[in-house]
Amino acid sequence: MVKKTKILIVRLSSLGDILHNVPLANQLKSAGYEVDWLVSEKGFDLIKDNPCVDEAILAPVVNWKKRGMSIISFFEYLKILFYLRKKKYDIAIDTQGIFKTLYWMMFCGAKRRIVLENAKQFAEFGGNEKIPPIYRGKERESVINYLDFAKYLGINSDEIKFTLPETSPETKAKVDEFLKNSDPTKPFVVIAPATTWRIKHWDKDNWKQVVEYLDGKVNLVFTGGANDKELLSYIGADKYINLAGKTNLRDLQEIFSRAILVMAPDSGSAHLARATNNPAVISIFTCTPPKLFGPFGDENKYFSVDGHLPCQPCFTRCCPLVGEEHEQCLKYPTYNEIINIVNKILQNNQISV
Repeated sequence: MVKKTKILIVRLSSLGDILHNVPLANQLKSAGYEVDWLVSEKGFDLIKDNPCVDEAILAPVVNWKKRGMSIISFFEYLKILFYLRKKKYDIAIDTQGIFKTLYWMMFCGAKRRIVLENAKQFAEFGGNEKIPPIYRGKERESVINYLDFAKYLGINSDEIKFTLPETSPETKAKVDEFLKNSDPTKPFVVIAPATTWRIKHWDKDNWKQVVEYLDGKVNLVFTGGANDKELLSYIGADKYINLAGKTNLRDLQEIFSRAILVMAPDSGSAHLARATNNPAVISIFTCTPPKLFGPFGDENKYFSVDGHLPCQPCFTRCCPLVGEEHEQCLKYPTYNEIINIVNKILQNNQISV
């Protein structure tokens, strides 16, 4: 039996980027590699048991950050590092390229350690091979960018496949309970309006107008964290199925997979909805480029929309403009533009508008 080449993907976060790396992992698996993935808590539940990998290895960096510098964290790090070295990887690839991936790459023991030429925060020193920068402007999709690692390894495939773990019966039952009061004659539309960057939040009054338009046409479901309850209440979620603070990633996977449409800003929710391969997705962009980070695929199903303002994209967490131009990107596109896209999706699903 021919021994498989063992490869380690080092991509710790964030959720959207983790999901954009799944097609890369699938290409490596299809090419015959044994694929492991070092990932943080932010994406572990979606990589564990995912058919794109042989093993997901948890690096609890979020917990370490909360805990602060401690001897316990240091010994946990060493334990994981010794485990990686014991695996004797032939290749490790760092698709994140920042300081927190540097030490994993430097000491993981892989014979070939492939990093980006444009890695940040000294992360290039974790490798012994470099590939050209993958971010080739705002008009090339992130998913395609990550596949450059596969091409570097000699894999020339057109396969772009998103996969997720199978949903457990327990999760399905939990979601059944969440949705039990819905109208069985109407489809689900999910609105997930929040994300970690406040500057990515579309204007809440725009959301409110979209919610009012959809009232009575579909089953509306709202998702978000516990900190998003005020926003969701403002846009009208309390009148419908409001799951703020009640779901984990696997719950969201199942909820999104039952919907015909998911609407969100540039966020993990939008990317997770895309990765389920089922609903249409409308992702609204403010400070980041839609082409680069939008849901990948059929442009009649996956919509990445911004306001086409001259300041977009700025890639900043704090708007540098002043006066009337300050944070103007949060107001665009208009709610009528989004409603027009919603109508197109509803009509494609034989729903009267």
